[in-house]
Amino acid sequence: MRLLVLEADGALSWALGEALVGHAGVTVRDCAVAAQALTEAWDLVVVDQVCVGDDLDRFAALMARSAAPVVLVARTVSLEFTLEALERGAHEVWPFPPEPERLRRLLAGLAARHAVRPLGPPPRQAEALIGGGPSMAEVFQTLARAARTDATVLLVGESGTGKELLARHLHAKSRRAHGPFVAINCAAIPENLLESELFGHEKGAFTGAVARRVGRFERAHGGTLFLDEIGDMSLALQAKILRALQEREIERVGGHAPIPVDVRIVAATHRDLGAEVRAGRFREDLLYRLAVVTVRVPPLRERGVDIERLALHYIAYYAHVHRKPLTGVAEATLERLRLYPWPGNVRQLRNVLERAVLMASGPVLLPHHLPVELQAPLDPLDGVASPGPVPRLADVERALIERAVRTSGGNLKLAAQWLGIHRNTLRRKLEEYRLRSWDSAAAEPS
Repeated sequence: MRLLVLEADGALSWALGEALVGHAGVTVRDCAVAAQALTEAWDLVVVDQVCVGDDLDRFAALMARSAAPVVLVARTVSLEFTLEALERGAHEVWPFPPEPERLRRLLAGLAARHAVRPLGPPPRQAEALIGGGPSMAEVFQTLARAARTDATVLLVGESGTGKELLARHLHAKSRRAHGPFVAINCAAIPENLLESELFGHEKGAFTGAVARRVGRFERAHGGTLFLDEIGDMSLALQAKILRALQEREIERVGGHAPIPVDVRIVAATHRDLGAEVRAGRFREDLLYRLAVVTVRVPPLRERGVDIERLALHYIAYYAHVHRKPLTGVAEATLERLRLYPWPGNVRQLRNVLERAVLMASGPVLLPHHLPVELQAPLDPLDGVASPGPVPRLADVERALIERAVRTSGGNLKLAAQWLGIHRNTLRRKLEEYRLRSWDSAAAEPS
């Protein structure tokens, strides 16, 4: 770790002396040579306000020369000055004299971010059913109970959360595991072709039907039929799906003879089917048939503990596929992945990491290999509601605590470390803001 201290009179390095003792790579420079000193490679820069005075434009100019995080030690601290300094890019603003323990904690955190997580052996396939957090544990428990029956299962979750992978898992754990698993995306096939895809057709049923064709229901006989994005299906076709579920038989398009089918239906949607029923776009009786067992699949942003495991899996897989000499991932890279909200969920994570592996040139995947949107600092005020131009302090604190607990998957020890507070303090804050902490017992180590 290389640390640069920029000061004018020796007071700053003297105040930090206890924390600097025994720390290799510390350089103290006079303010007069600050611009030149900042062109070198540093892991952390600590700047005395005496070097820049009250001129934050001058501070911003110095910041522009540094690739490392910069801490500004303010001789006179005001809320307005602190907020403006942070807005100009300061990593932190400390009052003078700074506490040596604060520097030690920051250096320890930076050292952890510079650490490298080794990659494991390459997995044989890209798909990974990984879920170590409490939210996914609940999903797996529900699927395990459903697997012992032939009940219809409805998977509800955002696009990209891995609903088909969960459907395959359910099939593999059921008594139908030796039968076929047949999947169809109801939103990807034009309406005029979807009926034929599902039920098959007889020769001459329509123009172009030159031969009899077996549909997905028949192909799934004795196994599982996965109807993805069933919420996009027309009402007319919904009626035929309902009849197939009730009668356990189908008719091919252009045919009249009923064909018995023994299939287990697993359906999935990213839509709120209850709202679709109220809007008249989905049949209520079909919803009742499908939702015998309903499983909510959490988005990736609520699965903080799984993001890291999924990332290591995909990086190892794509490094092997693309023959890249990657052996590890920087902790700073994993931190960026944990903090990103992932609107595209697991599908987006997988695509981002394949691109990052292709961009990597050395043995370690670094933050600058990630897309620009993952490298940019995250705004801690994003999503904070406020009646005025600036959010209330309590609203900001509540939002940060909620984000930390969600990102850690309910691990209060880890969330407290990220927030820089004691775990007992975090517990009190959770009670004060009435935030969910029910999952913490399952997620945090004792």
